[in-house]
Amino acid sequence: MDCTFRTPEGRFNYRATAVIISRGNLLVMRDEFCTHYYLPGGRIRLHETARDAVRRELWEELNIEASVVRPLWLNENFFTLDPSGERVHEMGIYFLTDVSECALPGPENLPFSMDEDGRSNTFFWLPFGELKSVELYPLFIRERIFTLPEQLEMITEIEP
Repeated sequence: MDCTFRTPEGRFNYRATAVIISRGNLLVMRDEFCTHYYLPGGRIRLHETARDAVRRELWEELNIEASVVRPLWLNENFFTLDPSGERVHEMGIYFLTDVSECALPGPENLPFSMDEDGRSNTFFWLPFGELKSVELYPLFIRERIFTLPEQLEMITEIEP
């Protein structure tokens, strides 16, 4: 069971996310229903560690067995989904992840797509220099990606 629930006031999600960097590029994705970019990962299951969840999600989304280096950020994020207007409270743990030993297309490749449970995800390597000009969520990634912390940092975002 995923650690998520809905109430009349909105939804809560507990999420694990991979921060994958290669040669000054960040791996991001979009699914067929989404107009903005976000990082690979997904909901943590009940009784699953966040590290195990990010490894599982990368297997499900990219068919790779990646190595988790360290946690970077704990992000408490409050936002509203477009166009539904659903309010979301999300706790996300962002892990620096090493994919150097994985068969993953590199930054020199065009966007690539992978299917996951009948839905198509498209992955992009975005150059760091373009991150501030694209719609990438959560917003803190656009600034914090340039100086990765050595220890876990907590970030709270309240989006309008």
